[in-house]
Amino acid sequence: MIRILGAEDVEAFKRIRLEALRLEPSAFASSFDEWAKLPDDEWRRRLLADPVFLAFDGDEPVAIMGLLRQRAGKMAHRATIIMVYVCREKRGTGLARGLLDHVVDYARQHGIRQLELTASAENPAAINFYRNAGFAQAGLIPGGVLEGDREVDDVIMVRRIVD
Repeated sequence: MIRILGAEDVEAFKRIRLEALRLEPSAFASSFDEWAKLPDDEWRRRLLADPVFLAFDGDEPVAIMGLLRQRAGKMAHRATIIMVYVCREKRGTGLARGLLDHVVDYARQHGIRQLELTASAENPAAINFYRNAGFAQAGLIPGGVLEGDREVDDVIMVRRIVD
């Protein structure tokens, strides 16, 4: 089951987000330590600020994807996909594609015409996944993320979703 989270879902959000940051630290711009120390009201604020989609296996959250819509009026047709994570035992099952399709449908219904994201240049599996899902590379941010003292490039990818 895939659904948008609400205020009552803070614990599920917290569980999957911290798991993602702990198990795949190089996949995210944020760190486990940053998020682990957040007070509950900040978790709730972040959960409700923009749509967060979770896939569940029973009651257990197994995948997450967020959608950060641009706020400026002339850019409100664009949104950035954030917080993408699928637990290891669900990878390769089609769950990531199902979650992405769910987010794309939601975005279309809410007037979004373009989805954007960044993926680590050191994560070819993610880049290939997005390419297979209709995203195209639009650019590169040299040294977009610091991994300790090492700079890692970010690949900018875009997908138009206008019907």
